[in-house]
Amino acid sequence: MDGAAILFILAIAGVASICLFALKGLLDQLPDVIDSAGRARDAWQRFKKPELPPPADGKEEPPAAA
Repeated sequence: MDGAAILFILAIAGVASICLFALKGLLDQLPDVIDSAGRARDAWQRFKKPELPPPADGKEEPPAAA
């Protein structure tokens, strides 16, 4: 019976160790994921509202008739 208790304790410790290792790996990747999300958001905003270059001759074009 003592052998089963020792194996049970070792099994619980092993599972806890694996869970902590996986959590550490996830938390190490989190800053990169946040940076990528910010870059994707910026790219999406640039896609939705592109900036028009200024006219080459420096004069403003008249607005188009509606």
